[in-house]
Amino acid sequence: MVDHAKPPTPATVAANRAAVSRYAMDDRQDFADNDHGFIAPLPGQVKAADGRVVFDPGWFDYLAEDAPAPDSVHPSLWRQSQLMAKSGLYRIAEHVFQVRNNDIANLTVIEGHTGLVVIDCTGSVESAAQSMSMIREHVSDQPVTAVVYTHTHVDHYGGVKGVVSADDVASGRVPILAPGTIASFDKYAIGENVIAGNAMSRRAGYAFGSLLGKNACGCVTSGIGTTTTSGATVSYLSPTDPITETGTRRELAGLEFEFLYAPDTEAPEEMHIWIPELKALTCAENANHTLHNIQTLRGARTRDARNFARYLDETLQRWGDEAELHYGPHTWPVFGNENITAFLESQRDTYKYIHDQALRLANKGYTPLEAAEIVELPEELGRKWFNRGYHGTLHHDVRAVFTKELGLWDGDPVSLHPHPPVETARRLTDLIGPDAILTEGRRAFDAGDYRWAAQILHALVFAQPDHQEARDLQADAYEQMGYQAEGPQWRGIFLTAAKELREGVAPAAFATASPDSILAMPIDILFDYAAVHLAGDKAATADLRIDFRFTDTDETWTMRVRRGVLNARRGASPDTRLTVSGPKPALVACLLEPAGAERLAEAGEITLVGDETALTTLAGLLDDFDPDFAVVTP
Repeated sequence: MVDHAKPPTPATVAANRAAVSRYAMDDRQDFADNDHGFIAPLPGQVKAADGRVVFDPGWFDYLAEDAPAPDSVHPSLWRQSQLMAKSGLYRIAEHVFQVRNNDIANLTVIEGHTGLVVIDCTGSVESAAQSMSMIREHVSDQPVTAVVYTHTHVDHYGGVKGVVSADDVASGRVPILAPGTIASFDKYAIGENVIAGNAMSRRAGYAFGSLLGKNACGCVTSGIGTTTTSGATVSYLSPTDPITETGTRRELAGLEFEFLYAPDTEAPEEMHIWIPELKALTCAENANHTLHNIQTLRGARTRDARNFARYLDETLQRWGDEAELHYGPHTWPVFGNENITAFLESQRDTYKYIHDQALRLANKGYTPLEAAEIVELPEELGRKWFNRGYHGTLHHDVRAVFTKELGLWDGDPVSLHPHPPVETARRLTDLIGPDAILTEGRRAFDAGDYRWAAQILHALVFAQPDHQEARDLQADAYEQMGYQAEGPQWRGIFLTAAKELREGVAPAAFATASPDSILAMPIDILFDYAAVHLAGDKAATADLRIDFRFTDTDETWTMRVRRGVLNARRGASPDTRLTVSGPKPALVACLLEPAGAERLAEAGEITLVGDETALTTLAGLLDDFDPDFAVVTP
């Protein structure tokens, strides 16, 4: 497809050049720390089994360390992206190794006395396998004796089957440690990434720039990593050793690990890890070389900024005087006790400041957007590179605190029951007139007021989606907003919006609801996943019972559809219309695509006893999700 990107306007050039004076651009310590312990570059492209390239470090060659920031990229983001483009295998301390930036997240290996402990597995099997091949070539051929998930996000467990096999875990040879109970970890890992996965994947495609070209007018890394892999394999294995209390200790590969349980922070289940013999600490994603999200733009549960601060402070109390290495599942390490302490204290205070100032303004009657427009970090916090908005941003984090503490209503009565976007757009367009809207949009664009241009043109685009002149002008405005954005997710959203207004919707690059994740779902969550596919209006008068007998786990569940709701419970129903029996993979296929049940039965994968038309009825009640649904048009 032809790249329709346009160059930065004089207003954008001036804005980005002026931004340079706000930053300590001569501070190069991060570059030295990033290079520390370099062993070997990535061996090349990451490829899928069929030969497709899912990641290529060459995509980011244009981000050379000595390359000046182009006018189409905010200079702070350019600096961060140059750091993220550095990739390879690193020895960051004695017995501690990382493979960085062949995926959006890192893979960390602790070389113990009796084996290897892998902490987080990247987001894909292919990237994890490449990482482990580098470990085998340059570090050790000892067996993996444990895997640790620091939290419930897919970019930390998705590559697990590139590290260990399901048999290794099932046999007990390799435990998987994770925060929270096993049921809770499964619930949040699968539920967050799968049940709402179609919406999340579409939003993530915007936020992470996966539909953009890798160049100075497109994706310049995701800020917290390089980029998501494209079409890679996402796997999942449930934890086997839950960590539910702070102070819990485990001996892994002959080394003692101590854990700090930190739920309801960057993820619903998260933990920090201390290895006393190595004086090595990770705070998972609660401390990074970037401000994190209190509310993700891809979509997830709103987080508690106060808890970020609380658990970082507890970590400082426990191990702050001893830590000599802080490593993370994203970005690069921090070395030396003085630097680690300063880093954690500053990140702690940044999250606490955001939390407290947002609620101070809420208590003074400000709305979320009003508060976000005026909150600024104190200079001592705001000028630290690791507190800049390369993942979260100060603006949307302030608004997220309102959401977490006060809910969806912003306090303005007009926002409580507004007309939907299309109806509002039609009424505004009828009132003002298409020509007047277009004229005002062009005036605002020419004045460099891109934010207002995009906002006023939204009415015309939503009222008349085929109005190409309005689409093109709004795309131009979004594009300049993207070029000026320090936050890469804001950049990705604005530039993808511009691209789709000009070119139409491109196919999704990835999906969080992978087949492996769906198959790994506990049975109750599997029925929850099926339930969100039920079209309530079609099912409002249905009354349907089907029993599903899972022969591999010796469980039977009754599913009932009634009053537009799908419920399921353990045990058989005496009133079932149909019993479907088979192993879990076959029943998953039958439940999610009941129209294919006859084929499964003919192949001997399932057995059907009772009224087989019940599945036909069910099929007629289930909805399909378009992974490429409209975002910038109705």
